[in-house]
Amino acid sequence: MVRFFLNTGRIVPGIGPSLLLAKPATRSNVMKFVSVRIITDQVGCLTEFYEQVTGQTARRYTPDFAEIALPGATLAIGSTATVKLFGEGSAEPAANRTAIIEFRVDDVDAEFARLRDMIGEFVQAPTTMPWGNRSLLFRDPDGTLVNLFTPVSAEAIARQQH
Repeated sequence: MVRFFLNTGRIVPGIGPSLLLAKPATRSNVMKFVSVRIITDQVGCLTEFYEQVTGQTARRYTPDFAEIALPGATLAIGSTATVKLFGEGSAEPAANRTAIIEFRVDDVDAEFARLRDMIGEFVQAPTTMPWGNRSLLFRDPDGTLVNLFTPVSAEAIARQQH
């Protein structure tokens, strides 16, 4: 649990001075989101799948780890063998039902046509969502939900331009 403390100038027993003197976030210390890592039993298969979806070539550092660098963030793919480096049982392959891997594309309908034969079954064909994105949903070979989307409303386009 992350806790934020307001510096009131009071000394509070049990809270070290470093917490009381914590500085508010500034441009120089804002976290930068850099990647999402998927843990899998099939690194090669998943890497090839995402190479086809993104049109980008992965860097394969070892048989257990690959990355696809994209504008904005990197998609990392690690094998279950790497989990023990973080703590045994800290991640489980093919068990995600809470996160969606999302890619903004220029034309979601064109991507649907391009990927139709490769994907086979889609969770949702291109559909315009209430928040102004046109979205295409499918699952990767491990079952992770993937969303390709194109902002189509003026509001959605404006949100994406920051």
